[in-house]
Amino acid sequence: MKKIGITCYPTVGGSGVIATELGKLLAEKGHEIHFITSSVPFRLDKVYPKVYYHQVEMSHYPVFQYPPYDLTLAAKMAEVIDREKLDILHVHYAMPHAICAILARDIAKHPVKIVTTLHGTDITVLAIDNAFTSIIRHGIEHSDAVTAVSNSLVQQTNEMLDIEKPIEVIHNFINEQQYYPKKIHNLKYQFGIEEDTKVLIHISNFRKVKRVQDVIYTFEEVQKDVKSQLLLIGDGPEYGDMLRLVDELGLQDKVQFLGKQNNISDILSMADLMLLMSEKESFGLVLLEGMACGVPSIGTNIGGIPEVLKHEETGYIVNLGDSYNAAKYAIDLLTDDEKWQMFSDNSLQHVRDYFASKTIVNQYEALYDTLLQENN
Repeated sequence: MKKIGITCYPTVGGSGVIATELGKLLAEKGHEIHFITSSVPFRLDKVYPKVYYHQVEMSHYPVFQYPPYDLTLAAKMAEVIDREKLDILHVHYAMPHAICAILARDIAKHPVKIVTTLHGTDITVLAIDNAFTSIIRHGIEHSDAVTAVSNSLVQQTNEMLDIEKPIEVIHNFINEQQYYPKKIHNLKYQFGIEEDTKVLIHISNFRKVKRVQDVIYTFEEVQKDVKSQLLLIGDGPEYGDMLRLVDELGLQDKVQFLGKQNNISDILSMADLMLLMSEKESFGLVLLEGMACGVPSIGTNIGGIPEVLKHEETGYIVNLGDSYNAAKYAIDLLTDDEKWQMFSDNSLQHVRDYFASKTIVNQYEALYDTLLQENN
């Protein structure tokens, strides 16, 4: 069994979810897991055997205008590497986590292997800035192994950064104990939704790249033909603008803004269709979560979405900004019970076949084994 350190962003977000769930599953298999983060990851909501947490505490010095978090993180990583004799330090995001890990490896006396997982933002957003390009490239090239959550992200990384180091694709996964078809009595009633009303759902951080307005425009057309409601889950910089758009379109009675929610799998139990109309999406974890609950989806032909969603089998794929065809597909699916059930069943099977947690965790374990065998 191995001692594995994990660093991720502890707040709500796909990378943090995957990193935390990976750690929990590895611990269930007997590995010793050490989370090194600024606060307890939100998915570590109880005590887990063989899971430990090491807090990165910020110190304030008069000489610094801003506390040097990156250096503090690297120092903490090095401390944990030496004290716990870590075999692997698995970091999520090239910047700043891979850079901090490389510095920690140089500081620590105990040898450790660094695995960096790319989730998208460090490439699709930060790497666009020339000031960060060389830093991100350095983090990738000097990691012992690098993985990415989709083939699309690997291609984009190679094109933007001219990376020579091989990058292995290991897809995201879901926790099957949490995401599965549920029958929750009276849940629609609790949300003020009539039983015969179809429920469309969108989950995101309400940034511009999520194009929540396209979700709302799609729903505007759907509700003309189908008795339906739209649930918008999440919060972010576009939240206020989307509230105003719903008011302008006169959809106040048919769109609910639920803000951030923890029990997403419960809410998905009453959903009939997931919408993800992003202009950037390295994977699309919310699609996978919906499919695991038997919810068909409509997504854009962007990034990793086509690797998750199978067109005309588990849902539909449309071009960016094509709310017309998205609405057309949605109406077709929501008014054909037999087709909807087939798509729902296909979604469940697709998740089991390609994104089962056991399969993905085994891939990470095999990667760790390969790295450690190189020492022998």
